[in-house]
Amino acid sequence: MTRALGDARAKVLWTKEHRGTTAGLLLIVTLLAFEYLGVATAMPTMVADLDGGALYSWPFTAFLVASVAATVLSGRVCDRRGPAPSLVAGPVIFLAGLLVAGFAPTMWLLLVGRFLQGLGTGTLMVATSVLIAAVYTDRERPVVYGANAAAWVLPAVVGPFVAGLLTETIGWRWVFLGLVPLVFVAQALLLPVVRGLGKAPVAAPVRRAGVGAAVAAATGVAALTWAAQHPSPLALAYGTAGLVAVALALRRLLPPGTLTLRPGLPVVIASRGLLAGGFAGMEAFLPLTLTTVHGYGAALAGLPLTVVALAWSAASALQGRYPDWRRETLLRAGFVLVAAGLVLFAVVAQPWSPGWLAFAAAAVAGGGMGIALPSISVLVLRRSPVAERGFNTSAMQLADWVCSALAIGFGGVLLAALASTGGPGPAVVVLALVLAGVSGGAALVTGVRRP
Repeated sequence: MTRALGDARAKVLWTKEHRGTTAGLLLIVTLLAFEYLGVATAMPTMVADLDGGALYSWPFTAFLVASVAATVLSGRVCDRRGPAPSLVAGPVIFLAGLLVAGFAPTMWLLLVGRFLQGLGTGTLMVATSVLIAAVYTDRERPVVYGANAAAWVLPAVVGPFVAGLLTETIGWRWVFLGLVPLVFVAQALLLPVVRGLGKAPVAAPVRRAGVGAAVAAATGVAALTWAAQHPSPLALAYGTAGLVAVALALRRLLPPGTLTLRPGLPVVIASRGLLAGGFAGMEAFLPLTLTTVHGYGAALAGLPLTVVALAWSAASALQGRYPDWRRETLLRAGFVLVAAGLVLFAVVAQPWSPGWLAFAAAAVAGGGMGIALPSISVLVLRRSPVAERGFNTSAMQLADWVCSALAIGFGGVLLAALASTGGPGPAVVVLALVLAGVSGGAALVTGVRRP
């Protein structure tokens, strides 16, 4: 049976019509994954080398702000002109960011490079999803999303090690510059596909958010992220202002009814945010918990994140093997698994708990994400008119980023109010149980609210 399933995947991914698109997509995913994981590993060294300790979190913040804005604008371009312009521009912008960061003589130019990388990443994330909708059928898309998840495995397993090795031997700059040849290869693979794409139908302008809403959302998310990283009375003030800005922007950047979980497309897009928020809350605080509560070293405390990647990829591959499985059922199962992982995470935060339970929590939650996220993408494309695929895809990604920022920010507030970085247990328990309750409630809601 395994061989038959493998043959079935080959008939979707590697046919004469699809092999160029598949190869280009998977290389783009691998490229973005290596960049994401490698930069986090090398950041302490590069910041110290550029005397930018006071701006340590800004390379991440600059990337996030640019990604949010680019996601919105790329969705608008994709609906008006199809994915071709974004598929051409995205790698070029990302390449410019790699070069600027790789040769940056100062911290400020490093921030410029990270901003450009964020623009390229946000542009590509929407464009590749719209490309999948244009090239693959509804039944083929689960297979493609399973392959995309598998493309994260190699970067997750070897990416941090390779980035660390490069940083210690030939220098942190090669974490950026080493990816430059891959950008050219990915662009070469995608250009023939781009030439064959037609222009997308023009959508009605009433649903189109402009630059102002995108900038407001990006600025608000940045304020929330910074406030979570630097808790203080002042941070509470500008964090609240950022939350208001995001809320106002989301009214234009999300389909009507998303914030009230209206049945159909709105509840599906909201599900992406709720899933991502719950998972991000665990991912952000799990290494800290293992280090301070259970005395794990840095390397061992990061291993559950590798388990997440492996479980995520395996579950995503499983759903891809069975494209006829009901996507709504898989979405609810994903919420249940993420909720279960969060409950285990709450137990891990207790000093009497065995530390190895963190690996079980990571595997369960990662498996839930692996079956749920591809199902959400399939449902969003299935329920989107052709001329609104870009808008809805960008809304899905925006919900992901905003809810992740909110969950991590909530964790930061709890850490400051109930505990400390040296003893995060009480705060982590509250965070994990609240997020588990949200995930469990979402499983019930998505089971009831059907279009």
